Amino acid sequence: MTRTNYDILDSHDMLSCKSPSRAHRKPLRRIACGVAIALVGSLCLASEASSGDITQHKSIKQLADYQLTDKQYLCHNSIIYRESRFKANAVNGSHYGYYQGKSRVLLGAPADYQFYWYWSYVSHRYGVTRYDEPDYCKALHHLQIKGWQ
Repeated sequence: MTRTNYDILDSHDMLSCKSPSRAHRKPLRRIACGVAIALVGSLCLASEASSGDITQHKSIKQLADYQLTDKQYLCHNSIIYRESRFKANAVNGSHYGYYQGKSRVLLGAPADYQFYWYWSYVSHRYGVTRYDEPDYCKALHHLQIKGWQ
């Protein structure tokens, strides 16, 4: 079995189909090659566009600022300051990370993982605001009432 078409990259790094023998070139094969090239090109563009949608947050404060209202942002940051002084790798006995959660998985976890871990914890324990964000102010109030910080 011989292959009559093959894919190559031209001098501009564009994918194209060529036939080693001009006698075997048929219109349907050219159309199929054109469709294949169009599909590959569109898939490459789609993957480049989607990779730009993920925003890299450099710090826990930037992530919180992006996700929370001003009031919840201030309460959130107050909790982190009290718990870990904004140190991602803080350890206090069996409590770890920014929020001093009692989960060993937080030890060395990236900021975004810790942020969403605590988001879930506060949402379940203290509820959410009318903007569907965790009520960090209730969590902060709880810390203050218990005298933990």
